[in-house]
Amino acid sequence: MSNKKILELAGDFVEDYEVMVPYQALEMVGHEVHAVCPEKDAGDTVKTAVHDFRGDQTYLETRGHNFTLDATLEDIDPAEYDALVVPGGRAPEYLRTYDSVLDTVQHFFEAEKPVASLCHGPQVLAAAGVLDDREITSYPAVRAEVESAGCSWVDETVRDGNLVTAQAWPDHPEWLAEFLVMLGTDIDHGPEPAAADD
Repeated sequence: MSNKKILELAGDFVEDYEVMVPYQALEMVGHEVHAVCPEKDAGDTVKTAVHDFRGDQTYLETRGHNFTLDATLEDIDPAEYDALVVPGGRAPEYLRTYDSVLDTVQHFFEAEKPVASLCHGPQVLAAAGVLDDREITSYPAVRAEVESAGCSWVDETVRDGNLVTAQAWPDHPEWLAEFLVMLGTDIDHGPEPAAADD
């Protein structure tokens, strides 16, 4: 496996688990990840939000952590990256208003590079016009919006070509596993432990 260079879109009140867990997991297996946000520079932080499910009609949002960006969106060239991660939370509803974000997303689809998105992240994909004739999932409350963008919505983590989508952070194991397959990541678990003597 050659290590990949991965771009992750972030913004204030991005979902905490959905920005931090993929960032850390992808770096853990040897990939290089750069998190960017429009109008913020490398070294700046975004505030995260934790969305929890406690039996109400919708999620509960609480303040999460400060997440440090390590690249500047206006300075990067998407062509230098092998894959894209678009997390959810509240950030996608305003990130999709930036041409720089939409242009970046469109590059990954035009080049058919791996893209992973979940929860409200597909709002950005819909705004970028890249969902036509796709089969995807998202946070269920976003279903009508993404279907209006021309895709078919399914009630499970799903891969369609270069895109893997999931509904929320509880789907991380399946979603990240499929993304690693798309990246061609071969995880070396090291030597088998020696059998214990009886």
